[in-house]
Amino acid sequence: MKWFKILILGISLILAMMLASSVIGMVFSAMWYLFLFGIVGLVGFGAYKFFAKKDPPQLSGRNTASEIEIESARRALEKYKRRLKLK
Repeated sequence: MKWFKILILGISLILAMMLASSVIGMVFSAMWYLFLFGIVGLVGFGAYKFFAKKDPPQLSGRNTASEIEIESARRALEKYKRRLKLK
């Protein structure tokens, strides 16, 4: 009977070590896949930032109404300054 208990204890220890090593293997495998997905994500994000347009998006065209008005006001001021210098 003593040999039977030792045999069962040995088999159970071997199965416990196999279970522990398989759990550790699954954990390391999951960590490896997370690492790879992280690297791929960082490369993708870097490529997106590298190839993205550098200019900020504008709501309208190049000359808005306020820019046109400011430019016409500048021209008018220059015109008045020239007239004052001539007199």
